[in-house]
Amino acid sequence: MFVVDTQVHVWKEETPDRPWVPGARERIRLNGHREEAFSYEECLELMDEAGVNRALILPPSWEGNRIDYSLEACEAHPDRFGVMARVPQDDPVEGTALLRDFAQNPHVRGTRLTFHRPQDRNWMIDGTNDWYWPVAEELGIPTMVHAPIWKRELGQIADRHPGLKIIIDHMGIMARCVDDAVGYWVSETADLAKHPNIYVKVSAIPGYSTQPFPNLNIERYVREMVDKMGPERCFWGTDITRLLGHGVTYTDTIEQFTKHFSFSAEELEWIMGRGICEVLDWPTES
Repeated sequence: MFVVDTQVHVWKEETPDRPWVPGARERIRLNGHREEAFSYEECLELMDEAGVNRALILPPSWEGNRIDYSLEACEAHPDRFGVMARVPQDDPVEGTALLRDFAQNPHVRGTRLTFHRPQDRNWMIDGTNDWYWPVAEELGIPTMVHAPIWKRELGQIADRHPGLKIIIDHMGIMARCVDDAVGYWVSETADLAKHPNIYVKVSAIPGYSTQPFPNLNIERYVREMVDKMGPERCFWGTDITRLLGHGVTYTDTIEQFTKHFSFSAEELEWIMGRGICEVLDWPTES
């Protein structure tokens, strides 16, 4: 089985010439990520131990919009990493120029937009991000979106831009929801299945349960998503730096799906890697 992790962050230590955005450390702690740097070399070692073929790097928000270290990882290991690049969502001129550059960069598989922080939460509805959708559609740039409270709006964007592939992060669950509280968010996201250009990451699952691994109380919500969206449109991912230090290994995150959750071999082929590779036009064989 070809395994692709659709959510990892890698980053360097904060330094005076590489500052983090204000309030970053507080948000890191709040969201459960480790604070020390997570290098792509360390990530690669963990991938090798667990049998992960590839990973998509999502440059972390605490480094702002820079993606240089993520690109360095891709250049060093082009067969193992791709990047979902960040763009300045509130700057149409610079953002459009970057998107045109990204469309020519073989390491950039798409972009990731965020609408969950105080500074960007309303950008989907106040016009700030309106410039992005037609440009990304024109250039054929798949877009991951972290926007738990804007599901209806995402559906409307999908309708207006049918050529744009939209991938919703973490089943659309609001941060820090756990156990049965995730059910509302999952159902709301699953209802977007009627839009054929919307996809979902069934990612960071252990972080949404207070029960011991393998977190079987969350399985029915993952099952609901896969049943409604179809396994071809659901993509596994870890957000591994939220799980390290909490007694969950990289191998555990794979076996949660392959050994503990009741998915068929055919479903797992799509969920664990084939689906995301097809959506991103990322061939598994050269």
